[in-house]
Amino acid sequence: MTFQGFVHADRGRLVDGTGDALSWQGIGLGNWLLAEGYMWLLWGGPQSARGIEAMIESLVGPDRAAEFWAGFRDVFVTEADLAAIATAGFDHVRLPINSRILVDDHGTRLESGWALIDRLVEWCRRHQLWIVLDLHGAPGGQTGTEIDDSPNGRPELFTEPRYRDLTVRLWTMIAEQYADEPVIAGYDLLNEPLPGDYQHQFADELVALYRDLTAAIRTVDRNHLIIYEGSNWATNVNSFTEVWDPNSMIAFHKYWSPPDRPSIADFLAARERLGLPLYLGESGENTLEWLQTTFQLAADHGIGWNFWPWKKLDTETSPCSVVPPDGWAAITGWAAGKAPQPDPDTAWATLTKLLDRMRYERCDQRTEVINAVLRRVPLRLPATGFHFRNGASTAAPVPLPSFRSDDSITVRSAAGEPDFSYRRGKVAPELTVLLDAGDWVEYEVNLAEPIRVAVTVDLADDDRPELSLDGLPLEPDGNSWRATESAPAGRHRLRLTARRDGTRLTTLNVSGDHRPD
Repeated sequence: MTFQGFVHADRGRLVDGTGDALSWQGIGLGNWLLAEGYMWLLWGGPQSARGIEAMIESLVGPDRAAEFWAGFRDVFVTEADLAAIATAGFDHVRLPINSRILVDDHGTRLESGWALIDRLVEWCRRHQLWIVLDLHGAPGGQTGTEIDDSPNGRPELFTEPRYRDLTVRLWTMIAEQYADEPVIAGYDLLNEPLPGDYQHQFADELVALYRDLTAAIRTVDRNHLIIYEGSNWATNVNSFTEVWDPNSMIAFHKYWSPPDRPSIADFLAARERLGLPLYLGESGENTLEWLQTTFQLAADHGIGWNFWPWKKLDTETSPCSVVPPDGWAAITGWAAGKAPQPDPDTAWATLTKLLDRMRYERCDQRTEVINAVLRRVPLRLPATGFHFRNGASTAAPVPLPSFRSDDSITVRSAAGEPDFSYRRGKVAPELTVLLDAGDWVEYEVNLAEPIRVAVTVDLADDDRPELSLDGLPLEPDGNSWRATESAPAGRHRLRLTARRDGTRLTTLNVSGDHRPD
């Protein structure tokens, strides 16, 4: 990658400053500049940043609360986090911003917040990562829910002129500050605006605001990519009927839905209609099987993406898991109204320990999450996670109506219609691919370094299919198949071909070794 010139849109593609096409794969720095309750395990407690701030102040008083938040900004995202993100293979980060970090209610700059972004820019420059600036919490709130830190739980950005004016002013300030900074890749104007009925009630107001924000940014910055999210949690792109700026991109978010082509048909149609790049600006919070298939879906359709999020407390679904200290459960229990309030000194001791646990070096690393997202070995592949372009061939397919219905392959669900929602500990839907003799499926696997690939296949019956990597046969070895030579680092195509009718495929486990060829 290069910081020569600026990331921009070019004839429906996203390209870097030299004109080379980009296949973005990034990760979101959620919780750092806008706290979200679920990331702190505050189930039944405060969910908005304001509510969490009030909780901390109630526990330890205003002086210690201020000290806690200053410490939090210094440890939750550090240069070590950015180095790890770059080493893992990501090329950009998306930075969710609370407007209250950068300006007060009168629009006065808060220099401490700008300094945090400037520091992140320098870290990303050193580690070769672009940054997408995302206004996650606009003045007044853009969603009417607690995720945007709105003061009154309503989308007052669209009803109160003072908040609208402040949002235009804030984006002008951001664009003016970073107009000549190539590490900044783009401006994501509003995160998940207007969910539910609000998407219809304020549809015209959203379009008008996007137009005004675009005009204001372009008065001070002609360089940077502008990113527009649809309404209803960034899933409704019907408002995008024309191109407001040629250097722009349409973003959508995807959660708890089938990871298949029909689920993104509206977004693909918008890309075709507008001739603009498409960006999966948020997706995650699900099983490893869902992650593998969803990000394969994006890659196969030329959609840059950003995984959500990098780090949170005690998680199975983020790469970086903060281990809560003893005493944190007492605080969350009190916050949920189920336990007495800890005394200030005890609470402060717990909060101090929590800050130490938030450092990257103290976190548990969930490498299996990164491997699923990047299809990187070692990897557990669901049978239904095959390529979305030329990924299967079957003579007599009977597709599953509710999942991958447009793929020519037979899929069966063990428990009726598959459920792609998520809760902690949930097992992925049990899906089986049925193949007859000569039918095949093909998967992407990525190697971080040269290795000899080995594959173990979970089959419903005692079948013995043929496996190949990039067209070269893998040798059977008991219940596994192994390559006879090392494959180079990079992307490869793993094919499984059935040798008999009725082959039932559930999972492929891909590993590797460094034994001499």
